[in-house]
Amino acid sequence: MSSGAAESFRELKELALSAGAEIVGEFFQVRPLADSATLLGEGKVNELKENAEAAQADVVIIDNDLTPTQQRNLERTIGVRVIDRTQLILDIFAGRARTAEGRLQVELAQLKYILPRLAGQGLSLTRQGGGIGTRGPGETKLETDRRRIAVRIRKLESHLENVRSGRLLHRQSRIAVPIPTVSLAGYTNAGKSTLFNRITSAGVMADARMFATLDPTVRALTLPSRRRILLSDTVGFIRNLPTTLVQAFRATLEEVADAHLILHVVDVSSDQAATQVTEVLRVLAEIEAAETPQILVLNKCDNLEGDRLPADVLGARLLEGTSRSGNTPVVLVSGRTGEGVPDLLAKLDEVLQFDLVETVTFRIPMKDGASIAMLHSHGRIRHEDYQGNICEIEVDAPASLQQRLKRYLVREHSLSPVENSV
Repeated sequence: MSSGAAESFRELKELALSAGAEIVGEFFQVRPLADSATLLGEGKVNELKENAEAAQADVVIIDNDLTPTQQRNLERTIGVRVIDRTQLILDIFAGRARTAEGRLQVELAQLKYILPRLAGQGLSLTRQGGGIGTRGPGETKLETDRRRIAVRIRKLESHLENVRSGRLLHRQSRIAVPIPTVSLAGYTNAGKSTLFNRITSAGVMADARMFATLDPTVRALTLPSRRRILLSDTVGFIRNLPTTLVQAFRATLEEVADAHLILHVVDVSSDQAATQVTEVLRVLAEIEAAETPQILVLNKCDNLEGDRLPADVLGARLLEGTSRSGNTPVVLVSGRTGEGVPDLLAKLDEVLQFDLVETVTFRIPMKDGASIAMLHSHGRIRHEDYQGNICEIEVDAPASLQQRLKRYLVREHSLSPVENSV
């Protein structure tokens, strides 16, 4: 078994466990060509049938995409339900979706998967209408089901297009205010949600199961320079992520595509880290986010054994041969222990050339305590002086804060680079 096939098979077992299955047997076959009728060879199918009967298995999961014909033939021969990798992932997504949008997206992906698999019911489902002008062979239940599913797909696509339009309006509103958006992206189970919780104290569910996080979460985050950003945590990627899911989750994935910066989170302790990096970059290219600036976040560094290599060396090895090689900042962190998180926040301040910080002076009436408090919360105070009913404050303030309090702005000092204000 090749290393790639072994890793894919290992992932299939993790997916099955995440879906709540109990694994009672494992089988692997190497063939020069897939069988067009059953994918597997006749002998392997018979072996599966015998073992499924002996173990009283309820379902057989195949680590390949099955054609409708292959799935039907396998079920007839083995005598139990047969599902492929795509159907398993769809089942997991269906169980993890919590928001109305997430449920719509999963339902759309499931219906697109089911539609070509409705064949094979035969004339036993033929039914005739009643009344004059309706006699004849009638309409099969298959045709009726296909039409109903097609109608439901169009309705779901319309709903999701409205969601997409709503997200676009929200993004345009955010663009009007100089607050950059940063998205976490990475392979499933890379520790994105744990890192997200560590940075933002968001309380997002972090679980060792694959696809524990499905619905996106957005939180505001204040950087060491006192600039504010919006950080989002989204669904994890996986090799052979079903195309139907990529299409259905387009509205959610656009949050990643439209981000000013992507934190590409990698489980640096995994033997398959390089393969996972390549797969994530492939999906990012598929959603037109390949050119978005990235920081490679090497997570779970606390699991590394022995002497650690420098972050830039580890990053160069993982990115070797990819489009991001040589031009991506790298940070070593542990979402579980918090190690390296200050370095990550400082790197965010360095990379995000947005909402630049300047040293300026404000003269604010004492009665406007809210504005004074705002400067203390979102700026770095250099000097504060009270003159009668006026508070004069010299502060390192981002451009967005200056804009909000421009009526009190007195004069500007020299530009204070972000990295000097951290």
